[in-house]
Amino acid sequence: MKNIIIASLLLTLNCSYSVLGQVEPNEQQSPKKELTAEQKQEKANQEIEKKAAEWVNSLNLNDATKEQKLHSVIATHLKTVRDWNNEHPGSIVPAGINPTTGEKLSEMDRQIIAMSSMPKTVHENLMNGLRKDLTEEQVESILDKYTIGKVQFTLKGYEAIVPNITPQEKETILNYLKQAREQAVDYKSMKQISAIFEIYKTKCEQYLNSNGRNWRQMYKDFTDKIKAQKAAEKTAK
Repeated sequence: MKNIIIASLLLTLNCSYSVLGQVEPNEQQSPKKELTAEQKQEKANQEIEKKAAEWVNSLNLNDATKEQKLHSVIATHLKTVRDWNNEHPGSIVPAGINPTTGEKLSEMDRQIIAMSSMPKTVHENLMNGLRKDLTEEQVESILDKYTIGKVQFTLKGYEAIVPNITPQEKETILNYLKQAREQAVDYKSMKQISAIFEIYKTKCEQYLNSNGRNWRQMYKDFTDKIKAQKAAEKTAK
């Protein structure tokens, strides 16, 4: 009798699991339809148009004519950069060495080389188009949108690391970072943009070393300080 009861319970459980595992025909999700190349391009273009509109709207110009022109300038630039990136992958650059360091070119090196071959008129059209209708401060605001505010973020890092940073040192570093920003807008991915900033961060650190500072030591002192603070906070808990 006991065995019969157990068998009955097992049968009931199996039926329950079977029912739970079933999905009604009208609840089954149909597979997503793959977009065609043209549809993907159209979707990407719409995303760029939306981004350009958001950037222009952030300026609060209240001038429809200017806004329309600026929207066109930014959207055209973003699309051109995207297309150049997609049509000129790093693989078109032959594998070789960096003539400055002698080290093998990395995949990012090759991407940067390929992107940097884009006609300079692409950049000129962007900057001229922005400066035609905007103040320099507003132009910088748009460039910050391209680079997600990396100038101020990186500058704050130097201010934290360099003890008693002087106005001259700060101004020189800021100028280097602004150069990085303007160059970086012609690159598509954030990794590429960060690689451009790394070039100018190296210039900043070389400047500090030539100005009587020891960048490596300052950076070590800063990281040691942060580690000590974290250790103290952990101990205090």
